[in-house]
Amino acid sequence: MTADYHQPVLLKETIDALEIKPDGVYVDVTFGGGGHSREILKHLGPEGKLYAFDQDPDAWKNAPKDDRFVLIDQNFGFLANWLRMHRVRAVDGLLGDLGVSSHQFDSADRGFSIRFDAPLDMRMDQSRERTAAEIINTYSVEDLTAVLRQYGELRNAWPVAKTLVKMRPIQTSAELIQAVKPHAPRGAEHKFHAQLFQALRIEVNEELTVLKEMLQQAAQLLKPGGRMVIISYHSLEDRLVKDFFRTGNFEGIPNKDFFGHLSRPLEPVHTKPIVPSEEEIQRNTRARSAKMRTATKG
Repeated sequence: MTADYHQPVLLKETIDALEIKPDGVYVDVTFGGGGHSREILKHLGPEGKLYAFDQDPDAWKNAPKDDRFVLIDQNFGFLANWLRMHRVRAVDGLLGDLGVSSHQFDSADRGFSIRFDAPLDMRMDQSRERTAAEIINTYSVEDLTAVLRQYGELRNAWPVAKTLVKMRPIQTSAELIQAVKPHAPRGAEHKFHAQLFQALRIEVNEELTVLKEMLQQAAQLLKPGGRMVIISYHSLEDRLVKDFFRTGNFEGIPNKDFFGHLSRPLEPVHTKPIVPSEEEIQRNTRARSAKMRTATKG
């Protein structure tokens, strides 16, 4: 199942950036198909350890049988607590490959993709109660507008939200696409629908809130010299990662100490993100929007 689940993006670049120590302790907060995790394990010695997180039951089928590997079936927003339960209080490196896996996009019944007519679910964790359909059918015009504008960056968020409220109930992806048809810019329908689905998915899974929580916890968990590698796929995620690595906060405002030195928990390794090669993008089109940022703890 692993090969079909999700092709690991920027695999060599990720391993190089982590600077893996054979006896180190590492965390993959987005296990998915396990491609990155399996490669990390190749670089670990008998004393090394890898902990991985994934809240999608489909991902658990990809878990390697390896005494050095532990898969934790939880949201990475609770990173520190769950690692503490495994008696881990510091790590040498952490990887986060954010966003939706290829498997989730290709699973028609999950409602993530605009390619399939499916119930508007979009939950990465199926134990969550709130679905995309519930958001569309219960949020006020004002709240829907905020979601579409903030998470989908839709310029016409207000009229789209008004139409959605007027067209209720909307239960499937096909009904959603039909409802917003008058608002989709001619020639850019696909981009518009992708932004709309992204906004709903982020709201359902509280993705940006959870990302912030994970980054703050991970910075505390890293040992001196430890490395954090984050791969993001849209500007909202990348902006949070960039600002946190650069300033230590999510507003992007530099904090300076009494002597005028930057006060931040991490140091960016590169000034610009690493992006996939043209060859990788041709091999895996979903890599085209990926941006990888790396930071180290001083």
